[in-house]
Amino acid sequence: MTSIPLKKKENMGSKRAMGAGFMSQWSIFFRQFLKHPGMIGSVIPSSQALVDAMLDMVDWRETRLFVEYGPGVGTFTRPILERMHPDATLLAIDLNLDFVAWLDARIADPRLRVVHGSAADVGRFIREAGHRQADYVLSGLPFSTLPAGVGEAICAETYEALRPGGEFLIYQYSRRVRRLIDPLFPTIIDSLEWRNLPPCRTFRAVREEALAQAA
Repeated sequence: MTSIPLKKKENMGSKRAMGAGFMSQWSIFFRQFLKHPGMIGSVIPSSQALVDAMLDMVDWRETRLFVEYGPGVGTFTRPILERMHPDATLLAIDLNLDFVAWLDARIADPRLRVVHGSAADVGRFIREAGHRQADYVLSGLPFSTLPAGVGEAICAETYEALRPGGEFLIYQYSRRVRRLIDPLFPTIIDSLEWRNLPPCRTFRAVREEALAQAA
């Protein structure tokens, strides 16, 4: 795990600072899309409608470890923290070092742990954060453009990283991820969020409960 030193946080108290922060967010997102188009699902960050649709699926009262793959510039990260229990942890994993450093510099919340690395190593990152398994994992990684075998490895590791009854929440612009999660998760809810631009597929994959697993 790579540890990124915290930079001086931006003063977000004024409208000028908020406007500058918004432009900075769009600028780094667009630059990283041009550099790594296969690692970022869309040139346009997710809409508020998509954020709400995904996070409304979560039982926040019972969630103590929430994992986010590919947090980017924090489009989901900030709303997750706003909803999360004071004693919960958000583990954000990104392979892009620029995004990791950007988030570390701008979000000062002790519940957030940002790590540089692959989602395929989620189990190790969870243990290093002092937890055994996650309640939820959220992913916007573009599974349709990942190198061969990487998507399968991430989905398999995610299944193992979730507690019984835990959920893998996925948003995609393709249904290809369905063939990766179908063999692993007994319950999958597949929807389409029309209010996003472009319309986005959402998947809610639930790991079986412990009793069902034992049977």
